[in-house]
Amino acid sequence: MSEAHLREAPAEIATLSIAELEADPHAVFRRYRPMTPLIAHEAGGYIVLRLSDVEQLMNDRRAPSTGTKYPELRGVTEGVLFDMFDQGMLTANDAVHRRRRSPFSRTFAARMIGELRPRLRKIADALIESWYVEGEVDLLERYAAQIPAQAISDLLGLPKGDIPYFTKLVYSVSRFFSFTYAPKDLPEIEAATRELHDYVGNLMSGRRGGLENEFLLAYLADAERKGELSPVEIVVQIVMLIIGGTDTTRVAMATQVGLLLQLREQWEAVCRDPALIPGAVSEALRYEPSVASVGRHTVEDIELDGEILPAGKFVMLSTMSAMRDETVFSRPDVFDIRRTDHRRLHLVFGGGPHRCIGEALARAELEEGLAVLTARLPQLRLAGGPPTLHGHFAIRRMDDMRVRWPR
Repeated sequence: MSEAHLREAPAEIATLSIAELEADPHAVFRRYRPMTPLIAHEAGGYIVLRLSDVEQLMNDRRAPSTGTKYPELRGVTEGVLFDMFDQGMLTANDAVHRRRRSPFSRTFAARMIGELRPRLRKIADALIESWYVEGEVDLLERYAAQIPAQAISDLLGLPKGDIPYFTKLVYSVSRFFSFTYAPKDLPEIEAATRELHDYVGNLMSGRRGGLENEFLLAYLADAERKGELSPVEIVVQIVMLIIGGTDTTRVAMATQVGLLLQLREQWEAVCRDPALIPGAVSEALRYEPSVASVGRHTVEDIELDGEILPAGKFVMLSTMSAMRDETVFSRPDVFDIRRTDHRRLHLVFGGGPHRCIGEALARAELEEGLAVLTARLPQLRLAGGPPTLHGHFAIRRMDDMRVRWPR
């Protein structure tokens, strides 16, 4: 890492190590949030802690999306992994962002996602039926991972037999969105990114049996009518859709079940009253978000409560910290499915022009997945210790989550 990336923070701002943040990020944020609006990160850049500042910076032109700042910070300056940031909508700004995002605006209409809910219930029910007789299962792998993967497969017209293949690639690629992979892992991550890019490229060109999918045809028609996207841009947007539509939701789904099973009264309440499910989903996303932060970079100095966020820095807007801000939420470290102080727009889905385009789909998957599980398996229990979430930046990780039930 170059010296430019390791510019020292002002003396009064604490610099936190990756080890400290990975060990217990909530404890770190809880300690520093009342004292300071930001902390420095040993790998470079800053973490913004308070909800008001996070919401402000999501809409602040002085802190646009990151472009290629993150891969450059990690020493990646070319190749297909770099292209995801260089050519993607999530990291673009202004007119470039609008032209990359606009083809999705109609094809991702809430009405279309609403029509998927009956299909999501069928997917969830069939999954439970496939392993019910076993009496114990890794819910992360056999349920939480499968629902969003099958939903994306249906949405994009991917062969069902391809699900294990592309999900394995996704989980390898998403390791890049963390500070904990080793340099020796980069060739494997780069290779998986190339393979996923090629898979989508073949799909879009019709070499996997002809392109007949309604969603993709509408997306391509809109993109081609405006003539504003290059072939690489078109492929990269679908690659990022697959990554965002599978990995974040699988972690969120396992997390919400794990939290409820640790608080039996709340699990049983949801089993008795399905009307509590949307609130349970929102609370799980607040309490343990599957996306720990979103990235920005500063183009000029920004003052936050007397501290200066310097220009030219990579910035992590911490959703993990912001959604436990004690000045906003009552008893923020308590998981409560009946909570009444949720924000109107849930912060886990971002904000401003970059608010997650798949929010409606993610909520549908999480709500329908929980609804079917509580209806079919009200006697569900954790088998072993509670699941552990890892990560303080971008997409968080979970290893497994075993559950059992009486047959």
